[in-house]
Amino acid sequence: MEWLSAENVVAVATAGLGIVASAVMVWYERRVPRRKRVGYRVQMDNPIGDGAQSGRANVRLGLFDEAPGMHRATLVLLRIENDGSQGIAHEDYTSRELHGLTVEFTDRAIHGVSVTQPPGTDHLMSHFTPHAGFGYDVGGSTLRIPRVPLNRGEHFKLLVLLSGGDVGCDIRLVGGIRDGEVHPNRSATPDDKPPLFSRAARLITIILTASVVTLASIVIVRDDDPPPLGCEKGTLTVVGSTAFALVAQGLAKEYEKDCEGSDIKVEARGSTAGVGELAAMEGESRARRASVVAFSDGRDKGAGSALRAEPVALSVFTLVAYKGLDLRQGLTLAQVRRVYSGAVRYWDDLDPALPHWRVVLVSRDADSGTRQVFQDRVLAGRWEGVPSTSLGCDLQTDTAAPVRCELGSTADVLKKVAATKGAIGYSELGQARQHRLTVNRVALDGATADVDAIEYDDSPYPYRGVENAYTYADLPAGSLAGSFLTYVRNHGQAAIRQNGHIPCTATEGERLCDE
Repeated sequence: MEWLSAENVVAVATAGLGIVASAVMVWYERRVPRRKRVGYRVQMDNPIGDGAQSGRANVRLGLFDEAPGMHRATLVLLRIENDGSQGIAHEDYTSRELHGLTVEFTDRAIHGVSVTQPPGTDHLMSHFTPHAGFGYDVGGSTLRIPRVPLNRGEHFKLLVLLSGGDVGCDIRLVGGIRDGEVHPNRSATPDDKPPLFSRAARLITIILTASVVTLASIVIVRDDDPPPLGCEKGTLTVVGSTAFALVAQGLAKEYEKDCEGSDIKVEARGSTAGVGELAAMEGESRARRASVVAFSDGRDKGAGSALRAEPVALSVFTLVAYKGLDLRQGLTLAQVRRVYSGAVRYWDDLDPALPHWRVVLVSRDADSGTRQVFQDRVLAGRWEGVPSTSLGCDLQTDTAAPVRCELGSTADVLKKVAATKGAIGYSELGQARQHRLTVNRVALDGATADVDAIEYDDSPYPYRGVENAYTYADLPAGSLAGSFLTYVRNHGQAAIRQNGHIPCTATEGERLCDE
């Protein structure tokens, strides 16, 4: 089922994950109590006095050398903060004493304390009085801290002068908070603010963000274009023209991509051969006859009355010559007709400026529509006058006439012309362009093979013909052949133009295909 595609399953699963994460977050916020927390950390614990270390050198500060009881003096900076999610009030401290919290300095005696607070929290200082329980016993190791109200994120610091113990001795903040806790803070650097969101909130936010990104990626990547109307499944064979083979192959792949379940094979064996194969299906079933489409360069004169021809594109062809044969100035139609009549054996017989090379005519076989259009449009309806004298245009052939061979495809002609000194042949324009480094295209009567010039400037270039799609009689409804030809009409313009043809469905193409 289409709705059970991998993309849909991933999308639904991701959306479900996002919904579950949202529900968990709502439950967490409603059911899990927000704890009140007082955190503390030791930001400094340094020795002072004789032999204390300052920077990179040991110096004798001498500040406490003579003070009684200041042996092994140290300074401790303690930060106390509200790093929970709620504010802490006076009554939130659970101590039974007047003060709220107690700092215990193991093995050290307190000699003095100073309170500091960040800007904007001057109201905290009013709580650090003996009447609020703030203070310490002389020689004692316990510092009493009053019940200081702390808004979320507020903190204060205590700078304590101590003696008698080693740096790094245990320091603990003792006390209780209603619906909360007092804990050593190791989650952030000393001067960092507490995180804005709880760990659970951050985790859920990450899950939701990942869900949204995944869904957005699916929307962007997936192809939501609906398949073309009339998509049909099954198997279709496209036969005929080798000149139109690249277009047929490209359109077949596009159709198979847009219409899943279709299988289109392109077997280009020549226009006449393709139309003949279709005509020979007279005794086959209607469904079997509807499984073949034949492309032909021009109208096939041998097509029977049972076949139907649909103009698809105006195909442009060109003469091609061996790279070293300088025919870039082109030939007149009269010169071409002389060459193909057999009257010119060597190229310098045609033009003294040309080299003394044997004329080699690389032609197509009798099944070729490209050859038929060449004879009709360039040779004025005449047959090529030179008989085939060699299977592979062998220059060793001993004959008074030019050498001529017949090959089965446009690609074979281009390869043979490129490899044979003095060779000339003909090709569909798009494929000739792909071999521009190995062959020269030959202008006719001063006009070059140019699709834009023919379509928009009404160029008189003669070597062109209408590409027709042949089917056997009227196609049955719902046939893959009919769907494919509809696809060619509606979606094939880009592929047709890309390969050097003019679509018959284009504005100017309709006029040109009717000529």
